[in-house]
Amino acid sequence: MKTAIVTGASGGIGLAITKKLISNGYFVIAQYNKNESSLQRLKKELTEKELGEYLFSVKCDFNNKKEVQNFVSVIEKSFKFYDVVVNNAGISLYKLINETTEDEWDNIFNVNVKSAYITTNAVLGKMIEKKSGNIINISSIWGEVGGSLEVAYSATKSSLIGYTKALAKEVGLSGIRVNCICPGVINTAMNQRFSKEETEEIISSTPLNRLGSPTDIANLVEFLCSEKSSFITGQIITVDGGFTL
Repeated sequence: MKTAIVTGASGGIGLAITKKLISNGYFVIAQYNKNESSLQRLKKELTEKELGEYLFSVKCDFNNKKEVQNFVSVIEKSFKFYDVVVNNAGISLYKLINETTEDEWDNIFNVNVKSAYITTNAVLGKMIEKKSGNIINISSIWGEVGGSLEVAYSATKSSLIGYTKALAKEVGLSGIRVNCICPGVINTAMNQRFSKEETEEIISSTPLNRLGSPTDIANLVEFLCSEKSSFITGQIITVDGGFTL
């Protein structure tokens, strides 16, 4: 059985990735923090298709050491090996940097960056032993170009880009591929803060003239997990409809 870990699995992008992996025959350990109900709905949907056993949800607040320890314990005890890790956990912070508190800075780095370190390290040793594995980090276009009023968020997403490139070099000889996806403005709850006018402006500034969908990201994850991408590693792939051109 193919196995995967998806962090931030209860959000729009994470949910789409989880569904896509399960449809491709993966057993998925799905980490969430607050939105358990969306994974419960997915479990029900999968059960109706006789796929419910392929999803196991585990709560973990990456700012809570006890929950982190439990999450790592679940990972280590559930399977001897994981084929795929998708580091998707993420929160946003929309405010001026000189109004950002130290606690807010630490919080967003714990969720957006440290979570990838924790989750990957929980399985990396076994991937190295088997000389196989696939790690996919979900960053953002703001990690590439920076976003005004999103300095802390942009900094975390830039960190994932550097982490991807360095880790790809470090574990390449062990047969492990590491890539990074940078979504543009995706139609998820995280971007509901935009007004109708702001959304229309974003769409008009996007050459493909629409917002992205979670499925757009899940489709790329599916490709990066497949043998069709077997010679691709260390890459930062932007999925933004041309917004940053």
